[in-house]
Amino acid sequence: MNSIGDIPEDLFKELENISEFKRVEAGTQIVKLNEVPTKVYLLLSGVIRCYLSTESGKEYNKSFYFPTSFMGALTALVKKQPSRFVFESISECELYEVDYLQLMELYKKNTTLKVFYSRVLEMVYMQYEKRLVDLISLDATQRYLELRKQNPNIDRLISQYHIASYLGITPVQLSRIRKKIGTN
Repeated sequence: MNSIGDIPEDLFKELENISEFKRVEAGTQIVKLNEVPTKVYLLLSGVIRCYLSTESGKEYNKSFYFPTSFMGALTALVKKQPSRFVFESISECELYEVDYLQLMELYKKNTTLKVFYSRVLEMVYMQYEKRLVDLISLDATQRYLELRKQNPNIDRLISQYHIASYLGITPVQLSRIRKKIGTN
């Protein structure tokens, strides 16, 4: 957290009081489809995916979260509506679960937290914007190479099926790309 902004000890203690440390097994849905979420998370270890599921059951991975990522179904939290996304652990994970309403109450009273929260939202937005630009401007091979540049161990951490879904291609297409660039 201190890499984003200096958190004084008293604020850190207050944040600790509204947080709960959790270990979750692979395959755990942290935020379920159509659930009205009440928590945000700080991932300490493991990998979590966020995906959208169609009525036919097809899943589309929107994002992956790696250690020291903040995550949550932000639109659903802010609007107090059911989440359209599922957040699911791909591996065993350790995380802090933070009560969003209590966080917002603390936010109203604490200027340091306001700055910190602003920086986190800026980071999230910049990641989202980069993902959008990549989807619009890069072909599948370039998107895969960019993903590997950001996460060199991606092929060991996440199944080919999930990577392909994230890239917007089929696992067969990903296999061909990997063979072409010599990663198989």
